[in-house]
Amino acid sequence: MTRTRSDSPSPLRWICGALGVAMATLDAFGARALGLGFEINGADMTIAVWLYLAISLGGLGFALGWLVDLRRRERQQAAALAEARERLARNGTLAALGQLAGTVAHEVRNPLAVVRSMVQTAREDAADGLADAAGEGLTVALDEIDRLDRVIDGVLALARPPAPRPDAVSTRALLDRVQALGERLVADKGVVLTTAGADTPLDADPDLMCQALLDLVANAARVAPPGSPIALTAEAADGRVRLTVDDAGPGVPADDRARVFEPFFTTHPDGTGLGLAVVRQIVRAHGGSVAVADAPGGGARFVLDLPARRHAPQREAA
Repeated sequence: MTRTRSDSPSPLRWICGALGVAMATLDAFGARALGLGFEINGADMTIAVWLYLAISLGGLGFALGWLVDLRRRERQQAAALAEARERLARNGTLAALGQLAGTVAHEVRNPLAVVRSMVQTAREDAADGLADAAGEGLTVALDEIDRLDRVIDGVLALARPPAPRPDAVSTRALLDRVQALGERLVADKGVVLTTAGADTPLDADPDLMCQALLDLVANAARVAPPGSPIALTAEAADGRVRLTVDDAGPGVPADDRARVFEPFFTTHPDGTGLGLAVVRQIVRAHGGSVAVADAPGGGARFVLDLPARRHAPQREAA
C-alpha cells in the first residue's frame, strides 16, 4: 500500500529530541555560568555532564515525540478504517438497492409507458369533444406519469453509484457546454444563464460533471424569479477547483442545509428529492465535495470543490 502524507512520520520526534538537547545545554552550561563546577579529580567534566544530559533528555524527548506521533497515526488509521467500513457498507447497500431498483423500474416502466400512450392518444383523438375538466384531468394524468418516470430515473441514478472515467477537462469548455444545454433546459423559466471565471484543467468525467451542473441549474431555475440570473463560475486555488452555481431565489434555510443532499428530501411540491443527492454522489465519486451557502446577492450558492488536474495537458469537454 502506498504511504500517504498523513501516514508518514512527522518531525515531532526530532523536534522533541532537539528540545531535550537544548534543555541539557541550558542546564549544563547555565550551571557553569552560575559558578557551579563539574570536576572529578581536578578535571573539568562539564562536557561529559552535558553529553550525559543531552543523551538522557534528548532521548527522552525523542521517545515522547515518537509516542505522540504514533498515537496520532493510530487515530488517523482508525478514522480511515471506520470511513472505509462505512463506505463498504454503503456500497453494499447501494448495490442491493440497485438490483432492487432495476427490477422495480423494469416492472413499473412498461405498464407506465402503456398508460401514458393510451392517455395521450385519448387526449389527442378526443380533444375537440372533451369538456374542459376532462381535458385538464388527462393533462394532469400525463404530468403525474412524467413525474413518476423522473422518480424512477432518480432512484436508478442514486442506486447505481457513478463510475467516472476522468479525463483532462477545461473548466471553460465545461461551463460553455452547461450553458448551451442549460439554456434549452430552462427556456420556459425566463432565467438568464451566465458563465465566468478561470480556465483550469480538471480531472473529471465530462458527462457526469455536466449532468451534476445541469441538475443544479434546473434546481436553481425552479425557484429563481423570471428574468433573474443564474451564474456559473469557476475558481482555482491551492490545487483545487471551485465550481459555483448562484441563483436569485429564496435561498436554502440554515436548518435545511444539512439535509438538502439527502435522498427524497425536498421543499418543492413537484420535486423528487433525488437531484441534489445524485449531484453529491457524482462529486464524491470525483474526490470532491458539494455544499450550499448564501449567494452574495441573495439566493442560494452551490459550491463544488474538486481537485485540479496536475502536470497534464488539458482537453476540452466533449
